[in-house]
Amino acid sequence: MNNREKGILGEKIASDYLIKNNFKILQKNYKTKYGEIDLIVSKDGKIIFVEVKSRNSLNYGYPSESVNYRKQSKIIYTAKHYILSNNIKNNDFRFDVIEVYLKNKNINHIENAFWGY
Repeated sequence: MNNREKGILGEKIASDYLIKNNFKILQKNYKTKYGEIDLIVSKDGKIIFVEVKSRNSLNYGYPSESVNYRKQSKIIYTAKHYILSNNIKNNDFRFDVIEVYLKNKNINHIENAFWGY
């Protein structure tokens, strides 16, 4: 399985998890010139920008460790584009990371993984 296939599978597992936990999927793979956001979801009046990271093993560290400052900056700029493009006002926002361990399909949902403003 190549990296793209791992990513697609991880995003599917994360989407299923979020739906099961009463999140509403607003958008998948939102792309701009700044970057991409894997999932944009809402729950309890809050919009949540989700980065999904999938791994088969921990040989290269925990999945969330790859969401470094540069990746966070791209996600934040892309989120701002989404907010402005959709004329969203008076909403709470947060940035989450979902780690997907593909071998056993375990999930670690890290809420408020980083700050966006």
